[in-house]
Amino acid sequence: MANQEALARAHQRLAQAVDGRSWERDPEDQADPSTVQAMQIVLHLPKQDPPLRYMALQAAARAVVAVCLDPRAGADFEDPEQGYFARALDTWYRHRIRKVTRRARNAGWRNVQDLAGLSIDNTARAFIPSAVSEVPALIGKLQIAGTDLPYSEEPAPQPGQPVLYVDASLGMSAGKTAAQVGHASMLLAGHQSLEWAQDWAAQDFGLSVCEVSHEQFQAVCSRPDAITVVDAGFTEIAPNTATVCALPNPDF
Repeated sequence: MANQEALARAHQRLAQAVDGRSWERDPEDQADPSTVQAMQIVLHLPKQDPPLRYMALQAAARAVVAVCLDPRAGADFEDPEQGYFARALDTWYRHRIRKVTRRARNAGWRNVQDLAGLSIDNTARAFIPSAVSEVPALIGKLQIAGTDLPYSEEPAPQPGQPVLYVDASLGMSAGKTAAQVGHASMLLAGHQSLEWAQDWAAQDFGLSVCEVSHEQFQAVCSRPDAITVVDAGFTEIAPNTATVCALPNPDF
């Protein structure tokens, strides 16, 4: 019961953060660059047998929303044991929602497992956000470049699970796409009811990521239940570009 109550508080905080929020403007950042916040995502990309692209993207999206809806995210800010987790997310929510994707191999991946965050399928780990000037050294030493993976054939989406559609025509790297599907998964959860989010959490945030043509992407975005991520355009793509569209309950 306590975990469900904490999840409810975490969902309420997330819902308030994404409700009508523009992620393109952040006056606090302009006033003091040291306040810029970001969530770090690390992809486990060993030289031997790296994950397929869709697997890495799915794991990244699941890891991000799992951090946002972790019971620790619903803790009292003054809680001596778990308040740090909730405070980190609250501070991030009050800034532009940035994510930075890095890659790790072998020891680099193992070394970050004890830092506050959640890993999915030994493939992606999302960490509680921090000021970019205060990223833990074990994460900061990991490379941002080189987070690309070749396109791979994706299995059909699982019935009953949300689907995140990516506009493949944009040619985004796997690292950039991981950040974008992370945006989509948290937006999706924040825009649904608490009951929906609780059910999704009970299913370990299962979802599918599908990279589709621009025409198919536009068709998905036109659906009334579509939740679309529009990127601010700091890296790789132009500002105000729609990158990912999430459907909470797709029918195939």
